[in-house]
Amino acid sequence: MKTVSESKAFEGTQGVYSHDAATTGCEMTFAVFVPPQAANGPCPVVWYLSGLTCTHQNVMDKGKYRRAAAELGLVVVCPDTSPRGDGIHDEDNWQIGTGAGFYVDATRDPWAKNYRMYSYVTDELPKLVAGQFPVDMDRQAIFGHSMGGHGALTIALNFPDRFRSCSAFAPIVSPSTADWAKNAFATYLGPDEAAWRAHDACNLVEDGRRFDDFLIDQGDADQFLDDGLRPWLFEEACRKSGIPLTLRMQPGYDHSYNFISTFMDDHLRWHAARLGAQTG
Repeated sequence: MKTVSESKAFEGTQGVYSHDAATTGCEMTFAVFVPPQAANGPCPVVWYLSGLTCTHQNVMDKGKYRRAAAELGLVVVCPDTSPRGDGIHDEDNWQIGTGAGFYVDATRDPWAKNYRMYSYVTDELPKLVAGQFPVDMDRQAIFGHSMGGHGALTIALNFPDRFRSCSAFAPIVSPSTADWAKNAFATYLGPDEAAWRAHDACNLVEDGRRFDDFLIDQGDADQFLDDGLRPWLFEEACRKSGIPLTLRMQPGYDHSYNFISTFMDDHLRWHAARLGAQTG
């Protein structure tokens, strides 16, 4: 692991790091905020998964999570959204390729060689973080925005014993049917939609996966609400399965980081309450 940068923030440390990732076959960059409470021992860790076109940098610059994370004693890890660099296949399409890994392991060529973000986020990066940072891996939470909200919901449903809490901002809850996601699924995973179900939150719930409870915030002025996001589909799936879901439709808010930063503190406090965090 290489240190790209480190700086003091709210008595903690905001760092950016890189490493040669075996799963993606390229150098990957990620951000970690370590709160001041880490001086006294390992802290709970919250994973933030970003959306389409983003890197680790977007939430660092616009998410406004550090003040609350420092107060609540939370380590916040922000991975990148796809493999990058020379030799990594890409297309001239913001919904596929660079910045659009969709947190799946591609099975079709030429994507399968590098686009393995599911394994990277659920296996390789957690092992690296556990070995390099003062984190309590028995107290983990996950959340994300849009494509990252999709990733957070599906990963939590696939690893219910690993994560104590899960939330999302404007998640893609049914990528198998969403206008801006189903093409990526077909590209990465092939035409057999049965192979998509393990990465579709609504399908996972329908197929019997369970999680203790979810928090979702969604702006009702989001330009992608009706075609790409449709949280009511997940609400109905959770209702039928008896999974507690707090879905808050926020009047006037769009899909931007102005929306995310407004409710970031609420989400971190939601996670802290379930992680038994040590407040400062």
